Amino acid sequence: MKRYLISGGAGFLGTNLSLWLLSEGHFVYCVDNLHTGTKRNLAELRKHKNFKFKKHDVRKPFREKIKFDYVLNLACPASPPRYYEDPILTLETNSIGTKNMLEVALKNKARFFHTSTSEVYGDPLVHPQSEKYFGNVESYAKRSCYDEGKRYAEALIWQYRNLHGVDTGIIRIFNTYGPWMDPDDGRVVTNFIKQALSNTDITIQDTGKQTRSFCYVDDQIDGMMKMIHSEEEGPINIGNPDEFTIIELAKKVIELTNSKSKIIHVEAAISDPKQRKPVISLAKKKLGWSPKIKLEEGLRRTIEWTKTKGR
Repeated sequence: MKRYLISGGAGFLGTNLSLWLLSEGHFVYCVDNLHTGTKRNLAELRKHKNFKFKKHDVRKPFREKIKFDYVLNLACPASPPRYYEDPILTLETNSIGTKNMLEVALKNKARFFHTSTSEVYGDPLVHPQSEKYFGNVESYAKRSCYDEGKRYAEALIWQYRNLHGVDTGIIRIFNTYGPWMDPDDGRVVTNFIKQALSNTDITIQDTGKQTRSFCYVDDQIDGMMKMIHSEEEGPINIGNPDEFTIIELAKKVIELTNSKSKIIHVEAAISDPKQRKPVISLAKKKLGWSPKIKLEEGLRRTIEWTKTKGR
């Protein structure tokens, strides 16, 4: 049995990752300030005897006598409405919070794993995006609290690895969706499913011709587990390279829910990237990973979960 410390463990990805680790008999210590993590997710996790929770803000030093084998850093609001609510918290979570978790890894001689994001590529001038692309990010803007926060975290992790010898691994996530997402988190998949199930208008920002690549959470967690238990440094893209327009996503959700919703257009989001598609050749080569679940199947599972548990 290994011991895992997970920051942001009551959030969407944190809950799925914790459930995966608990199912394999490991000990999971979750810290979360519940800014975006939910008590509903915690209730599910607390059913497992090897799970422990502490309400804690990673911007404050974490001290615990337990010896950890892995420190998994997932803490950070991940949807625009949530990180716009408190942009300073978002910046500090990525900077101070990441540093505090790195200190725990350093003290425990543990492997440190960090979830970065495709947002480090900004509104890309190169398509699709490989890890070699340095990005096109606007640093002086509302959205930069998340984009630049994540970029800073990557830079900080590099320094801890280079200066202190911390065993680190970074992945860059592309639009993940699935069970245990908060229906009110403001991300596009949850928005569309919630609107479709209630037969209200589906709101598409701008023209809807902007593209995204959607990765179902089971594939995402599989990639994360492979990275966590590897010796790879990264960053490595973990995402589904199948690319869809936002209009295509909306129409598919309407079809799968048999909804009476109509599509309407609203103003464009701030600094909204026009294209997003990962190059995953590095994940295939280094981790032996590639996604298996197609968008339609993933949406079916997510819609069913939302009907039964997520509303």
